[in-house]
Amino acid sequence: MFDINLNFWLILGFFGQFLFFMRFVIQWIHSEKKGESIIPIQFWYFSIAGAIIIFIYAIHIRDIVFMSGQALALMIYARNLVLIKKAKVLQNKNKSENN
Repeated sequence: MFDINLNFWLILGFFGQFLFFMRFVIQWIHSEKKGESIIPIQFWYFSIAGAIIIFIYAIHIRDIVFMSGQALALMIYARNLVLIKKAKVLQNKNKSENN
């Protein structure tokens, strides 16, 4: 049914999928610890790492649909990290003004 030839690109693709999957494991663990649904910053880093690797794999297999989806997702993940950083800067600024 499947002709699987284990090579660098296949391993890279699976590694990207693994990283992408691990973001959900991390989110689940953090949520269980807090007793509520949360998304830790590691979720976004794993999202970016997995998406970059999957994007590279999609380029290799020349799949424009896959490439487009991952490119858009990368922008969303990066934007979330920017928003998190802005919130931390604002929080630190407010703390220093209150002291």
